Amino acid sequence: MAIEAIRKRRSVRRYEETEIPDEKVEEILEVMRYAPSWANKQGWQVIVIKDAETRNKVAEVLEGNPAQKAITQAPVLIVVCMDPKASGVQNGKEYYMTDAGILMDQIMLEASDMGYGTVFVGRFDEDKVREILGVPREYRIVTMAPLGVPAKMPGERPRNELDDMVHWGKW
Repeated sequence: MAIEAIRKRRSVRRYEETEIPDEKVEEILEVMRYAPSWANKQGWQVIVIKDAETRNKVAEVLEGNPAQKAITQAPVLIVVCMDPKASGVQNGKEYYMTDAGILMDQIMLEASDMGYGTVFVGRFDEDKVREILGVPREYRIVTMAPLGVPAKMPGERPRNELDDMVHWGKW
């Protein structure tokens, strides 16, 4: 059930050196075909980086982000790029960011369900990452996640109660 995958997922920041076969990475990425997006535009492009030298270059530009070391340890880095024109804008809200978040969430849940670890990385120097990875200017680099076998699985974190965050009918 989906709730079990959601409850099991953790933000993993330490990884074993175990390689992940391409077939397993493709199984994880298969969820992209089913992720919801604005008007079903599917405006994403994903870069899968297995090369340690490239992962290290990307990690260098994270400057102080706790995920920096995770990117160098994990054998795979998944980078989500979005075409803002392939998504809607209403009342000043750019929905390509939502599309990218949903996509990455599904990737992370599938990875967790398969026994792999990830962590959502959103703070980085986009221009420097663009240069390293050769991402065209019309795309935004929204998020990335290291992917690997967890060296240490974090424990469960406290969660707010529904009564503390749900309003029925009105605020």
